[in-house]
Amino acid sequence: MSRPPVEVADILRIQGDCFREQNHSWLGYQQLSVLRAITACRTAALGGHLDSCSRCDLHAISYNSCRNRHCPKCQAQARQRWLARREQDLLPLPYFHVVFTLPHALNPLCQRHPRLLYDLLFRASAQTMLEVAADPKHLGARIGFLSILHTWGQNLRLHPHLHCVIPAGGFDPSYSRWVHPKYAFFLPVKVLSRVFRGKYLALLQKALRQRRIDCPSTLVRALLKDDWVVYAKPAFGDPVRVLRYLGRYTHRVAISNQRLLSFDGHQVRFRWKDYAHGNKQRIMTLTASEFLRRFCQHVLPRGFVRIRHFGYLANAPRAALIALARQQLASKTPPPPLPGSALATWRCPRCGANMNIGPNLTSQQLAFRGPDTS
Repeated sequence: MSRPPVEVADILRIQGDCFREQNHSWLGYQQLSVLRAITACRTAALGGHLDSCSRCDLHAISYNSCRNRHCPKCQAQARQRWLARREQDLLPLPYFHVVFTLPHALNPLCQRHPRLLYDLLFRASAQTMLEVAADPKHLGARIGFLSILHTWGQNLRLHPHLHCVIPAGGFDPSYSRWVHPKYAFFLPVKVLSRVFRGKYLALLQKALRQRRIDCPSTLVRALLKDDWVVYAKPAFGDPVRVLRYLGRYTHRVAISNQRLLSFDGHQVRFRWKDYAHGNKQRIMTLTASEFLRRFCQHVLPRGFVRIRHFGYLANAPRAALIALARQQLASKTPPPPLPGSALATWRCPRCGANMNIGPNLTSQQLAFRGPDTS
């Protein structure tokens, strides 16, 4: 893939110091660490290794990646590694996609207490899904699913929501047979919305009583009056399509370099999709400072897990229960590997053969060696 015309790292190298100086009062250690990592990613600052072509005599330096989960350049291989592990978990079933969204009135609290508010989002949505699915009126089954946290909208504003991907159906209470869904959207969305609202606000009120956060009591009462957004898509296809679909969500960052159009040293132009007006493609222009401010809103707390598994897909019972599900579904073998799921290799720019990874070089060694390595 060719290099985009502009990258987030380019904006940081030109305006990063100014942005950090102007916003030092609210930028935390984690956000500063992310900005430093993205700036240094795939440059001599992180070192590299001297690689050689397996066919011709070309030698070239490849710089090390920062491997930060917020870096737009470091997610492709992380995504492929994650998807390769998930191939063994897929079932021969359709899969559903349900999205739980926090009301925008909670955005100020999310900015002050992201770890708590996002953790409550995972807990409330999981409890909602498991409880409604277990109700015989709706499904009467024990389900499994994974949830992926996104905190952004296409315009980079704060928009916390969870993408939940669920195999169609689940085990009956005795785990003796597989129960198939009754609804085109897996579970009734209005029921999910009401239960989700109640569970999240109950958890929020508990946190208030424990003085883990501070917010006006009127906020909770106001949130009780509004409908909360839960969106569901109809089932989509076979395991290969499921993995490709998952790949669009699991390792996304707030904005990809491919969406950036230009940067003149002061203003950033990027593409965004306006979901409120028929998914129309639009172009937004922001100052570099405002662009970086919005980007930093989406830096998660250190160690916060943004992809979580629930129900029979939770870590402990997963392997045994997936094997049982395949037995009940008369499919004892895992799905075939996803085409193209192997990690991409670096190709020789001269002849196209694979490059062999050579010895590591520190940033000091690279500085002594100079830019010409051929």
